[in-house]
Amino acid sequence: MTEAGVTPPTPGAAMPAGFIGHGSPMNALEHNRFTAAWRAVAAAMPRPRAILAISAHWYIGSTAVTAMPRPRTIHDFFGFPDALFAVDYPAPGSLELAEAVVSAAHPVWVGLDHDSWGLDHGTWSVLCHMYPQADIPVVQLSIDATKPFDYHLDLGARLAPLRRDGVLILGSGNIVHNLRRMDPNRPDQGFDWAQRFDRDARAVLTATPAAVLDLARHDDYTLAVPTPDHFLPAVFIAGLAAAAEAPLEVLVDGCVYGSLSMTAYGLGVHPAVVPAAADTVTAADLPDPAATPLESSNL
Repeated sequence: MTEAGVTPPTPGAAMPAGFIGHGSPMNALEHNRFTAAWRAVAAAMPRPRAILAISAHWYIGSTAVTAMPRPRTIHDFFGFPDALFAVDYPAPGSLELAEAVVSAAHPVWVGLDHDSWGLDHGTWSVLCHMYPQADIPVVQLSIDATKPFDYHLDLGARLAPLRRDGVLILGSGNIVHNLRRMDPNRPDQGFDWAQRFDRDARAVLTATPAAVLDLARHDDYTLAVPTPDHFLPAVFIAGLAAAAEAPLEVLVDGCVYGSLSMTAYGLGVHPAVVPAAADTVTAADLPDPAATPLESSNL
């Protein structure tokens, strides 16, 4: 057993993978049923040798992977309390894993980023609950904004061999993410269209993950996914599931603020689902919309 109380990965066995609906960066400081589920996920799987995170918030014009020894903690948001800006997640990086990503993706080109990025809140707001000691190497993979959805599905599948080397591949975004439609008066509810899209995405991901691309034709897609950045991390994990010929499993579900889905999915991990009756989020988690419009907060 490790100090964290979990077993190391079995040599040759596939490390679990997952997609987390990360929601507001305030979840880094909060304790609610979603953050409880993230902790349960970590407790239910072997301790990873390293983590490859695919965050909605590194959405750029190329595919790159962080390759610095000490990635900085990036506070890429606005209007939140000082306590959130004080959060530091000093996990080491891993040039070895970065180079393994480059090799696994070949012939798809992946650049090595030695100094421009780090760990953004899509990564550390989740990992500070899953692995609070920040003692597991973490590498981030960017999302290429110039590429179509099938590129990301294919790249996700190409990363599958990393799982057999003890690497936890973790996507972080939101299946439904429309900041302009957020309603602070609905802290633990979803609009009808958000719930419909979340429900139908679940039907796809828990049955035939490779069909995730069909969701772009869903009647509610333009409301649920006005920009693809938060949806694409789930496409990467769907690619992993397709490569494994296995469906994804719901780890926790629910919508918040009307237009965000917090639903999370796992591949090869089966923690108990945290019930909806547990502590929930509140409107106090958000910036003051009078000072910082929600769509400008970079949630």
